[in-house]
Amino acid sequence: MALKNFVEELKWRGMIHDVMPDTEEHLMEQMRSAYIGFDPTADSLHIGNLVPIMMLAFFQRCGHQPVALVGGATGMIGDPSGKSSERNLLDESALRHNQECVRKQLSQFLDFSSGNTNQAVMLNNYDWMKEFTFLDFIRDVGKHITVNYMMAKDSVKNRISGEETEGMSFTEFTYQLVQGYDFLHLFRNHNCTLQMGGSDQWGNITTGTELIRRIGGGKGFALTCPLITKSDGSKFGKSEGGNVWLDAKRTSPYKFYQYWLNTSDEDAEKYIRIFTFLDKETIDKLIAEHKQTPHLRLLQKRLAKEVTVTVHNEAEYENAVKASEILFGKSTSEDLKSLDEATFLDVFDGVPQGEVSSEEISSGMDIIASLAERTGFLKSNGEARRALKENSISVNKEKVNDSYTIGSNDLINGKFILLQRGKKNYFIIKAV
Repeated sequence: MALKNFVEELKWRGMIHDVMPDTEEHLMEQMRSAYIGFDPTADSLHIGNLVPIMMLAFFQRCGHQPVALVGGATGMIGDPSGKSSERNLLDESALRHNQECVRKQLSQFLDFSSGNTNQAVMLNNYDWMKEFTFLDFIRDVGKHITVNYMMAKDSVKNRISGEETEGMSFTEFTYQLVQGYDFLHLFRNHNCTLQMGGSDQWGNITTGTELIRRIGGGKGFALTCPLITKSDGSKFGKSEGGNVWLDAKRTSPYKFYQYWLNTSDEDAEKYIRIFTFLDKETIDKLIAEHKQTPHLRLLQKRLAKEVTVTVHNEAEYENAVKASEILFGKSTSEDLKSLDEATFLDVFDGVPQGEVSSEEISSGMDIIASLAERTGFLKSNGEARRALKENSISVNKEKVNDSYTIGSNDLINGKFILLQRGKKNYFIIKAV
């Protein structure tokens, strides 16, 4: 596979914050290996991890070998970079389970199995740290880095001097040494010469290059990307419900798709470069078309499609689009009934609900009673009659009149009926 210029690729995508001198030349000489560390303290990655994932994916597509390092050992310590408190520590079995979950998600972006020379590798630093005694570590590694050098790192200074923190434990203080040793180990055993990460990792990464110079007698390289923020100043990767996860069980494909679809114009222009594999010509053309007709939201739609298909698949993307159209566009009762229960509840999240017995529904419910006294959706029978006369009432997206009777055939997934007045006023009857 012919090498492509990885540094140039990241530059036009806006993904370089710091890069060590001569890194670009080093990568153009021959196939190289680079690694990024991933925190294994959850059984799913989230979209905050997508930037490092994409860095590894672009690295592989440029002809190099990506190494995904699961921090089994460092996950038992906690990383001080940019954090004001220590993280929870996990046992080995939980970390191994999480590692397998992470591998499965990374395989959506990286080739782990083709047999190509640049096939991705996943490693766990617990495998080489678990037999390393404390005395061996401070003798073989610790003596090569001074406390002055470690104290000068921003991640350490910020934790020690921060007003809202209780200082920094010795455990966390040693984190940069452990991460630095990872780089040295990978340099020695896997010919890995580059470590990448977010800009907050620069201090930890350069500690690794220093160990390679002082102990390994070689040269390591470092490259970081900017920390991604949203144009309104809020944190990228968070929604009202917390993290946006890559696991469909934690964040449904519908909600995942909606997160990208609701991106601002300014952010969409930035994100489509970072989070998709589209080439520069295609992206520039999309941006130009979007600026001519911003109301069509072409950029957001293409961004949401590309990321959803990559993380999930084409079918989940199509279901998410269909679900979106049910809420915001024209759709039928059949479209509504085709939704699975989880997606239905996601689409109508926050819509008020009222419970009615399954027996009452199966025997037939008068539409006026269904709208008013049996559910409380509308305030009175009189209001229900007026709404029906105005032709503003729908049952499962189909207009109905005052002679309509609700029955078992109306149930979605055997338990829900969607009432609607006008365009945006919804109510769910739940059969119990």
